[in-house]
Amino acid sequence: MKISVIGCGYLGAVHASAMAELGHDVIGIDVDADKIARLAEGKPPFFEPGLPEILTSATASGRLRFSTDIADAAGSQVHFVAVGTPQKQGSHAADLTYVDAAIDSLMPYLSPGDLVAGKSTVPVGTAARLAKLITESGNGASLVWNPEFLREGFAVQDTITPDRLVYGVPAGEAGEHAVRVLNEVYASAIAAETPLVITDYATAELVKVSANAFLATKISFINAMAEIAEVTGADVSQLAEAIGYDPRIGRRFLGAGVGFGGGCLPKDIRAFTARAEELGAGESVAFLKEVDAINLRRRKRVIDLTVAALGGQPFGKKVAVLGLSFKPHSDDVRDSPALDVAVQLRGLGADVVATDPQAIENARSRHPQLTYTESLEDALRDADVVVHVTEWPEYRQLDPVWAASLVRVPSVIDGRNSYDSAAWRAAGWTYKGLGKP
Repeated sequence: MKISVIGCGYLGAVHASAMAELGHDVIGIDVDADKIARLAEGKPPFFEPGLPEILTSATASGRLRFSTDIADAAGSQVHFVAVGTPQKQGSHAADLTYVDAAIDSLMPYLSPGDLVAGKSTVPVGTAARLAKLITESGNGASLVWNPEFLREGFAVQDTITPDRLVYGVPAGEAGEHAVRVLNEVYASAIAAETPLVITDYATAELVKVSANAFLATKISFINAMAEIAEVTGADVSQLAEAIGYDPRIGRRFLGAGVGFGGGCLPKDIRAFTARAEELGAGESVAFLKEVDAINLRRRKRVIDLTVAALGGQPFGKKVAVLGLSFKPHSDDVRDSPALDVAVQLRGLGADVVATDPQAIENARSRHPQLTYTESLEDALRDADVVVHVTEWPEYRQLDPVWAASLVRVPSVIDGRNSYDSAAWRAAGWTYKGLGKP
């Protein structure tokens, strides 16, 4: 099929490349000329495992092209809108400027039977408003809402072999047509019997934000239990293991630590709360404010533990911060707990030396005041305390004996509860995890 993808940031670039890899003829559109030039050369402007390979393959085959001209989207049967929905300045609400601009720019190039497929995460009610605009334009196109469920670090896999598909479609013949077209777009997933939910606009919009809200709640729940564990002497890791055996609960997302970040969970739960309040149903999701508050408290807890490990005097002490991205296998530092911890420790006067396999340049562009190094060894050398905040494999598997030979003081704050505390203590370290004795 002929497909356009409007917006070639993280979501759009992955979606365009994956659709081309599946055999479709794809044009990616973005207003950022530098980004488009890099993508056209097969160079993603961000780190995502597997993306360079399919991007290179798809562009070389001719199935994937990029442009800054929205007119090049004309003739596509499906137009995926994958632009960002950041948090508004001074508000928790989502900023729909880019979504509205994408729809407006597409209008002159839509033809009868075309689908505009929203993939951006938006407040409930957005799709109905946009559908009305498209219908009233008289171009014969229709809107569907097709939320994404990508995990950074696994986005290519999640696009090519999704764990579910959700179509929010209009009623009647337009909806039936939309289902037929989307089934052709996702033919390989449909053939693999991927679960498919066909629903209305509002439900499709809510699926994404409610999924993120649930995951954020689960993470903050175990972190709240870590707070209780710390004042009772319990071990939150063993607690998580025990309750995780219950199939109604499950072990995933029950890792206590410094909390969640990134470009989705924090902003999405805040936008969800803001939209619920606009609808007069704010009390229904009022608990999400506490979910957010718990999450932010975990960052402060790591900072407090680090300061305590430095004898209450962080000024001039070297702090090795292991990790800057909000999660491993990503260079995304948006709302990253790791970067936040590093910046706040620097603000307290500590000599922070931070390292990360992929996120240094993104971190540096936001916070040039920090000292960065690509060398784990250089970060550790002569450190007065080590703070582990992103679970990259090289940090999880760090040899405590080797690390002890480099630092000035063998003291570690395990912000992800990833280390074997007995092994680290046996190697001479003062070990402190979150919610652990």
